Amino acid sequence: MDIKSKTCCFTGHRQIPPGQYNCIAGRLENEIIKLINAGVRHFYVGGALGFDTLAALTLLDLRKKHPQIRLVLVVPCLEQYRGWSEDNKKTYHLIWKKVDKVIYTDEDYRPGCVYLRNRKLVNSSDFCICYLIKPTGGTAYTVKYAKKKGLDVVNLAEDL
Repeated sequence: MDIKSKTCCFTGHRQIPPGQYNCIAGRLENEIIKLINAGVRHFYVGGALGFDTLAALTLLDLRKKHPQIRLVLVVPCLEQYRGWSEDNKKTYHLIWKKVDKVIYTDEDYRPGCVYLRNRKLVNSSDFCICYLIKPTGGTAYTVKYAKKKGLDVVNLAEDL
């Protein structure tokens, strides 16, 4: 495994089927631990519902045993969570308080701000861990962009 700048990003769908959740969570933890053991220290997460939230919570838990890792939350706008349920907002703010850094790619929501955030995630990374099951949409776009940029991509949804 060639480590350039020791950074990994995450991208995935907002919905993880309940029957796959535990499997995906286990695979995610295993892949992150492999990267930590290979020297990756910085992890960039997009802060969306679903897979992004799972990745952030997993990293926060792993940081207890691996205090050297850094978690950066990269969000498309200041009020990304507008319209979310109270439980989801509470989880988002819990994550937000515990990350090492928050980067906003725009102040206000506007068309294209999520794609700008996704490009920032990829452009800041050498590795990408994803949960991709659909060939279209934001996750598919981000994975294609990551591969085009030469990132090593691991899809946790493969061989389910």
